[in-house]
Amino acid sequence: QLLLVESGGGLVQPGGSLRLACAASGFTLDNYAIGWFRQTPGKEREGVSCISRNGDTTRYVDSVKGRFTISRDNAKATVYLYMNDLKPEDTAVYYCAADRRNYGGCAYSGMDYWGKGTLVTVSS
Repeated sequence: QLLLVESGGGLVQPGGSLRLACAASGFTLDNYAIGWFRQTPGKEREGVSCISRNGDTTRYVDSVKGRFTISRDNAKATVYLYMNDLKPEDTAVYYCAADRRNYGGCAYSGMDYWGKGTLVTVSS
C-alpha cells in the first residue's frame, strides 16, 4: 500500500519554528517529486513548496520565501519542511503529495498520492 504520512504539526507562537516531515511507505520516494500544500477552511488548497526527485530544484510560494526550507532524505524516504518565523496566517492543515512524472523539476499540480495532513496552528 502506498502511503504518505505527515507529522510535526502543532501549536506554536508567532515567530516560532516547526519541522514537518512527510514519510513515504510502499514506494520508492526517489522516483517522485514532492510537494507541500496547505489549506484553511473556506479557502482553496495552496501549493507552498516543492522539491524535485533529486532535490536539485525547489520552489516556494512568495509568502513563505526566506522562512520555509524544503529538503529530502531519500535514504530515509522522508521530505522535510522547515518552517521558521511562523505567522498566524501560516495556520492551516499541511499536506504532502507525490508526483511521479519525470521531468526534472517539481510542480503544484498533477500529484498522484496525498497524505492526510497535519495541523499547524500559529497563535499566541
